[in-house]
Amino acid sequence: MFFDTHAHLDFPDFQSDLPLIVERARAAGISRIVSIGTDLDSSARAIALAERFPDVRAVVGWHPGHALEAPDDIRPQLREMAKHPKVAAVGETGLDYYRLPSGKGGTAEDDARYKAKQAVIFRQQLEVAAEAGLNCVIHQRGDCFADTMEIMRPFVGKVRGVFHCFVGTPDQMRTVLETGSLVSFTGILTFKTAMEVRETLAATPLDKLMLETDCPFLAPVPYRGKRCEPAYVRDIAEAVALAKGCSLEELSRATCATARGFFRGLEE
Repeated sequence: MFFDTHAHLDFPDFQSDLPLIVERARAAGISRIVSIGTDLDSSARAIALAERFPDVRAVVGWHPGHALEAPDDIRPQLREMAKHPKVAAVGETGLDYYRLPSGKGGTAEDDARYKAKQAVIFRQQLEVAAEAGLNCVIHQRGDCFADTMEIMRPFVGKVRGVFHCFVGTPDQMRTVLETGSLVSFTGILTFKTAMEVRETLAATPLDKLMLETDCPFLAPVPYRGKRCEPAYVRDIAEAVALAKGCSLEELSRATCATARGFFRGLEE
């Protein structure tokens, strides 16, 4: 048994065959799927999917890549969503400096405004999580690790994060764990070019990591380039077990216990 702790089941990629997607996951031994919101509408859809499918839980939040479209204050709506019994965490939130306005003809001032808005909605989501007694799913891409940790530091002891789709160095992983947060790995670790990700995975304690697909993105080998889906956690788990030198049973026990301790309601 494994969990997919980060999926985007509300995306159009799954609209035509979602019941089959969930059934294939169940057949592969994936007993829980956490569907992640990327804005308020996406979060509402994630909740609706969690109500529809017993295996699904929702995470509600606003992705940093959509920061400029966010209201000035997203906390009131998120506070209400966080009360839903099938909402397991807040997010995905964080920082993303990978695609800045300056890369598309914008100015340095545009970049500064974009980063500032990301930081504002990141702090707001950490505040909602702290109030609701929930943890946060953290997105960080581009050269933003130090800024991400700086924003999270005042919330240490109040909110834990899972740094999803983690591709950082072993030292960055240790920095995350020192604050009480966790890391999560995707199918990227099966790619031939992902030597550093495998190095970080090997250094990560077995009880401090989770598994995810980030589907419909990042399908693992041998499905690379195709639509990813939650059933592929099985393939990711096999690669992790090989890298960690443990059995699938040991990996299942460790990662599921970690996920249950992080997300609300996964044991139900």
